[in-house]
Amino acid sequence: MFTLSCESTADLNIKHYNKRNVPVLPYTYTVDDVEYVDDMREGSGLALFYNQLIAGKSPTTSLINVEKYTEFFRPLLQQGDLLHVAFSSGLSQSASNAILAAEELKKEFPERKIYVVDSLCACVGYGLFVDTLADLRDEDKPIETVYEWAMTNRQKVNHQFFSTTLTYFRRSGRISGPAALLGNILKLCPIMHLNREGKIIAYSKVMSESKAIAKTLAEVESLIDNGHDYDGRLWISHSDYICSAIKVMNELKKAYPKADIRIFDIGPVIASHCGPGTLAIYFLGLPRQ
Repeated sequence: MFTLSCESTADLNIKHYNKRNVPVLPYTYTVDDVEYVDDMREGSGLALFYNQLIAGKSPTTSLINVEKYTEFFRPLLQQGDLLHVAFSSGLSQSASNAILAAEELKKEFPERKIYVVDSLCACVGYGLFVDTLADLRDEDKPIETVYEWAMTNRQKVNHQFFSTTLTYFRRSGRISGPAALLGNILKLCPIMHLNREGKIIAYSKVMSESKAIAKTLAEVESLIDNGHDYDGRLWISHSDYICSAIKVMNELKKAYPKADIRIFDIGPVIASHCGPGTLAIYFLGLPRQ
């Protein structure tokens, strides 16, 4: 048995990862020059964070450096082989640092197998991907087989989402300033997905939340494996947007009665870039374009 690990931007509750025996390397975020550790719902950090957003604060995030990866990997390698799944390189340079740390540690642990997967996934889609790999590990698949499956199937993890607030996407450079201003005035909701490179692409706009939900559900139907017979993970995430998340969950339960449907919070690192009012659906389906 090898160790499977990930980062806190795989936005499931830390208790979930503890139960699945998946060590997690936390990101940090900064608000008013105070650095916070992403505790993954272990304490009161998420409620505090969203209160800070509502108060108009502008949080910032930073990538994980090589030293932090090295400190995280070393004790895991002392126990055995390691497969680490990194946050999408399309959204952060952290994955490159994970690879550099792994290459250095190969010299220190020549007897160990060390693999780093650039997930090309984010948020609960990243969590869905890691959880699926944990299933394969628990079936006693060898590390090479799990790594190969990950590299072959990572782009089949679909991320379909929309947002009712464009300000934070403007700050992160996903949407231009004038477009965000006009969108906020007209109450436009951009429809987005992650592409093959793990980057956010805004490819459509609608003029109300109800139309955004309908469009997103239609996209799910066109892309999901096995249509309405889909029986895999069909997970939802939201940023301080629970009523709409419940509405979407109820629609998905009617359309995909065999699926594993759950709702998760978007954590502070991802929400620093999307803000409140974002809702996403994740599932296995056609490869991303």
